[in-house]
Amino acid sequence: MKDIIKLGLILLLVTAVAGAALSLVNNVTKPRIEEQKRLVTERALIAALPDADKNYIEPVIKQDTLRYYIGYKDSTKQEIAGYAFIARKYGYSSEIQTMVGVDTLEKIIGLKIIQQVETPGLGTKIELIPYGESLSWAQKQIIDKTSDDLVVDKDGGQIASITGATISSRAIVNSIKDGLEMLKKQLADSTMENE
Repeated sequence: MKDIIKLGLILLLVTAVAGAALSLVNNVTKPRIEEQKRLVTERALIAALPDADKNYIEPVIKQDTLRYYIGYKDSTKQEIAGYAFIARKYGYSSEIQTMVGVDTLEKIIGLKIIQQVETPGLGTKIELIPYGESLSWAQKQIIDKTSDDLVVDKDGGQIASITGATISSRAIVNSIKDGLEMLKKQLADSTMENE
């Protein structure tokens, strides 16, 4: 009986020390992780809204939920450079998240893949920049397109899907198309609220 109590107390002590250590590590690393997320978002917004002044890209939040971003050309905030949103859809092996920028006519003006863990050598080619080029597959295929143009070649569209990575190609294209439709709806709702 004494051995059971002794082992129970040792287990309790080890568990308490491990819990305290995990809590300490979490408190130390959480601010750094949050700062890294902020920097990733900031860089993605600059890539998605190339004509916007980086100091005047603002989130539009409704009911405690981020809806989209609005970018202005300068500090007067008189001229809108565009809107940005995060497109999400599950690809072959992960959720692909892309920051997408559109102008006021809803034409895609920039994008940056924020997160993906697709198959190396296949699905990861969506953000690979080939040697000697300045744009990734996703940027070359999607920038300057509108919602109607967002269909991969395997589905009868103009966007050339990546060989061996059709699912990843479809996921990014369809997520952006869905995101554009949602943005249109949110902008229409905002216009109605302001009238």
